[in-house]
Amino acid sequence: MPKTSPAAATARPRRRSRRQRLLDSLTHGRLKGPHAVTTDYRVISDLRIPMRDGVVLLADHLAPVGASRGTVLVRGPYGFDTVVTALTGGLYASRGFDVLLVRCRGTFGSGGTFDPMVTEIDDAADTVAWLRDQPWFGGRFATAGGSYLGFTQWALLTDPPPELAAALIQVAPHDFGRVAYLGGAFTLFDFLSWSDSIAHQEETGLLTSLRRRATADRRATEAVARLPVATCSDEICDGRAAWFQDWTTRRDLDDPFWAPMRLSAALDRVQVPVLLQTGWQDMFLQQTIEQYEHLRGRGLDVALTVGPWTHLGIATRGSRIVAPESLDWLAEHLAQDAQRRRPQPVHVVTTGSGQWRDLPAWPPPARDHVLYPHPDGSLGSHAADDGATASFTYDPADPTPTRGGRGSSPRSAGYQDDTALARRADVLTFTGPALTEPLAVAGLPVVELAHSCDNPHADLFVRVSEVDRKGRSRNVSDGFVRLSPDETTGTVRVTLDPMDHRFAAGSRIRLLVAGGSFPHWERNLGTDADPATSIALRPSARVVQLCGSRLVLPVTSA
Repeated sequence: MPKTSPAAATARPRRRSRRQRLLDSLTHGRLKGPHAVTTDYRVISDLRIPMRDGVVLLADHLAPVGASRGTVLVRGPYGFDTVVTALTGGLYASRGFDVLLVRCRGTFGSGGTFDPMVTEIDDAADTVAWLRDQPWFGGRFATAGGSYLGFTQWALLTDPPPELAAALIQVAPHDFGRVAYLGGAFTLFDFLSWSDSIAHQEETGLLTSLRRRATADRRATEAVARLPVATCSDEICDGRAAWFQDWTTRRDLDDPFWAPMRLSAALDRVQVPVLLQTGWQDMFLQQTIEQYEHLRGRGLDVALTVGPWTHLGIATRGSRIVAPESLDWLAEHLAQDAQRRRPQPVHVVTTGSGQWRDLPAWPPPARDHVLYPHPDGSLGSHAADDGATASFTYDPADPTPTRGGRGSSPRSAGYQDDTALARRADVLTFTGPALTEPLAVAGLPVVELAHSCDNPHADLFVRVSEVDRKGRSRNVSDGFVRLSPDETTGTVRVTLDPMDHRFAAGSRIRLLVAGGSFPHWERNLGTDADPATSIALRPSARVVQLCGSRLVLPVTSA
């Protein structure tokens, strides 16, 4: 059954606790200058917000002492303990903004059933209708938050209310189905881990919580190894995440099941300034870039920040960048008491060098730099001879493992040493010569492979890595595609993740080709049976015609 919580509680005012003061100080209290703390705030807990179907949601109001600069609305399913409150509410309340922290239905005392993303459009509209009637509401508000808290913003933006002044959206999708099946296969590890976290997030006890967090990756790794995929959540989630089976079995994205999670209409309807913040290693990176490009194409005031972070890393490692930017955005567009401090709409870090730069738009102008794989494992500037091939076998019983890449886990995702991956027999590895000077690449790399397979059911995973002077390899950009049966033989074009990277002088560019990346994506079982419910496995033998294959890098400077 979906997760259900009772509606309860009566609003009660209270002062900010000592623990909350400490967490506020540690997370954002040390910001200086125009971003410094300006006021204290009080907390009114468990406000009751009625929904149109009779369900009552609970919310906390962080009320600044003194005049308000406007209201910030935050809606999410994770509850608002002292840590989450500091990150999502205290940051704004201690700078003079009223903040309303609303708990999604079925979570942390809010009534109804938690069915991820299904009711967020109606619940957003009903929350704003309630907000309008509050005596402390000044008539203008902004939305803020990341991940699911960003999805709830896109839900509101499908029918934006006139009081909305701005949006701050971090690491969030607007079309969950396309994220869940990015490349055509189910994104297994991240969404099983998320389901596990949600299923157990309200368990009490510090030791229980710490133990679950410490063992989360190990338990998820054990669970994803089991087949069939559709039931691998049963044990780890204790039967509390029925949505996971729906996600894995409903593979037609035109199925009405996915409609409430498809919020693309918001990209055409939003009219307010939007700040988008993400990381090069975030699981939702592609959709954030898509959001930016769509809004910019409409002529909206949209800004984009991309750091070196994973999905969760933006809240920790990224806070020194994203927090001041968020406060500046609110000061300019909600409070309207400051001028724009952002020098350009786009603020990105160049990985490899670690340098931040400001750009008028993304991506910057670039030229194609083409590299060709060769049978000796080299990567050169000239195409391989006719007839040159490379081959490997993908075995779903021993699937090619994930090493780093976009994701949520701070332990296993992000930039990782993938040297061991390049040595596997089921991975083709092509490495270029040492660069005589730095090479800057920004945009979307593309790999074209003249590929054939003895099995019509196959995936392709490609990666660009950088090999340093000591021979250690680290991932830079990945691409993945599940091939349809009529695509397994012929030229396959794989677009990799957006990137902005500077390959150092003396380093070497490496291209990896494999038949999967498990457990980030589910493994291809190699049969025509339902991949969600089948347990049968069949390997696939691959041949790549090197003379028809190449890597295309968008180079901005050399």
